[in-house]
Amino acid sequence: MTPPFKKFEAHGSGGPRIREIPLRLMFPNLITVLAICAGLSGIRFAFEGRFESAVVMVLIAAFLDGVDGRLARLLKATSKFGAQMDSLADVINFGVAPALVLYAFLLDRAGSPGWIAALLFAIACGMRLARFNVLEEDQDRPTWQGEYFVGVPAPAGAVVVMLPLYLSFLGLEPTNYAAFIGTAFTVIIAFLLVSRLPVYSGKSVKIPGDRMLLVILAVVLYILLLVSYPWYTLTASVGVYLIFLPFSVRAYSRRAKKEGEAELPPDVDARSSE
Repeated sequence: MTPPFKKFEAHGSGGPRIREIPLRLMFPNLITVLAICAGLSGIRFAFEGRFESAVVMVLIAAFLDGVDGRLARLLKATSKFGAQMDSLADVINFGVAPALVLYAFLLDRAGSPGWIAALLFAIACGMRLARFNVLEEDQDRPTWQGEYFVGVPAPAGAVVVMLPLYLSFLGLEPTNYAAFIGTAFTVIIAFLLVSRLPVYSGKSVKIPGDRMLLVILAVVLYILLLVSYPWYTLTASVGVYLIFLPFSVRAYSRRAKKEGEAELPPDVDARSSE
């Protein structure tokens, strides 16, 4: 009798069977699973009132998210299974976890509007990631547009939306008035995620050889500041990022005019994601 479903191959048709997969191919997926664990642990810490630990776990999830894809390409271990798993993990780590951590810390003081804001952010993150996956498969998209994200990327949105927590750790009192301000801020970031705002990705940036040491020194300095003064550094980073967004839009408009394209990236047909 013919089985109702075909045998599932984790690495696509024609790939090695499960028992024949080299150990190196497991590392990227393992990091993705660890990122999920970090995001869910952040939710647990928030429910326990350990908000600093909750924020740290979400940031660790963001770091691991940046590592798994690069490690997969380095080890030549990319797969459709890994890509789909990474995308689903991002919904948890950058949508659900930050929304629940922020709600447990501040937004619950605003009542139903705070919960609505948290829901909007989580849903917007899922929609943002779905659109990203669709655009990645768009072969007709001009090459230069690949240098820009359409809307604020999910990891950046997760780091930015937790700004009220950073400010609170610096001494700002989480009052009911601050809760309504945080609610409005969360809604704004949610709309930035699903907006058509062109955000420069920096993927094509090439560092001149004579400036490599300066760049390394700057990165080390930033990491040291992040470790020594985490909340000051994160608050300043969010401010710089928000200031950077208008400059990104202006750079895109100039490039689009030069290339003879439309001023804004093409929208995604909702039917294409089905």
